[in-house]
Amino acid sequence: MDNNGYQLATFAGGCFWCMVKPFEELPGVIKVVSGYTGGNLENPTYEDVCSKKTGHFEAVEVTFDPVLVPYTELLKIYWRQIDPTDPVGQFLDQGEAYQTVIFYHNEEQSLQALKSKEILEKSARFKDPIVTKILPAATFYPAEEYHQRYHSKFPLRYGAYRQGSGRDDFLKVYWDMEKEESAIQKDYNERNNRKKRKKEKELLRSKLTEIQYQVTQERGTEPAFKNEYWDNEREGIYVDLISGEPLFSSQDKFDAGCGWPSFSKPLLPGNIQERHDRSHFMSRTEVVCTKSEAHLGHVFKDGPIPTGLRYCINSAALRFIPKEELEQEGYGEYLNIFSCAE
Repeated sequence: MDNNGYQLATFAGGCFWCMVKPFEELPGVIKVVSGYTGGNLENPTYEDVCSKKTGHFEAVEVTFDPVLVPYTELLKIYWRQIDPTDPVGQFLDQGEAYQTVIFYHNEEQSLQALKSKEILEKSARFKDPIVTKILPAATFYPAEEYHQRYHSKFPLRYGAYRQGSGRDDFLKVYWDMEKEESAIQKDYNERNNRKKRKKEKELLRSKLTEIQYQVTQERGTEPAFKNEYWDNEREGIYVDLISGEPLFSSQDKFDAGCGWPSFSKPLLPGNIQERHDRSHFMSRTEVVCTKSEAHLGHVFKDGPIPTGLRYCINSAALRFIPKEELEQEGYGEYLNIFSCAE
């Protein structure tokens, strides 16, 4: 691992021209280098490796950010590029240099590689035994510049070679490529979204008080008559604590005798959402902020006319902005609510 937290992964999968693009396209991969590894000759050339006397394999060295793309994801990509049952090469290219190998850089990679191979074996996707080797990483020698990103430099030659090699025909038979890539991307997106939500939750926890977090993120309820705004009579608007979206106006606030701020209607209906809530063995309508998805409270059909509604809202989910501070807080457009009332 380098100072940026990046790690290396090394794979031999036959002709290295065909192994770059699949990894290069994956978010979280920093770079992919074609080269030679596993042999006994220092600084080998392409001609040296082709002589079949060096013991080197054609391989790619992948630099990746494990925070964005785990090593297990790279293994999934790898298996979907090769014929793991061929002991003497890959497709048109035969010989030791073109055999399949996973080179691990630490014990964790070794265990994950072995596990992924075991899973593939048990899947019975292939009738023949899986012969891909799993070996410790050795010195990696970058190939000549001519070979780097060959698919990009010489797309026509690369396309003709790849089609003629039989690799894509094989992969189509054993892997539904479009479906597999879609599943991989979906899995990646879901994992990234989970990480993003976790970071957002951690950030909110550091910024909110305990009761604010409990109410907005865990759908909690603050104590009645012991909260900030239940008896607030000042003129102004109430905004979402997290996003700042305008939610309610003091013009629509009334004393429902319940101990929480109560409103007959929202300031802007589109800024709140209603959801069916069956928690605590009850059937209620939950109210959340559309933008932040923070829990606000519940709405009941026992309010004053003309709406007949009572939006019972937790003070801990709100921030009150007095009428005299609306302009400086960036909510000047709502001043007309109070001028009309006068």
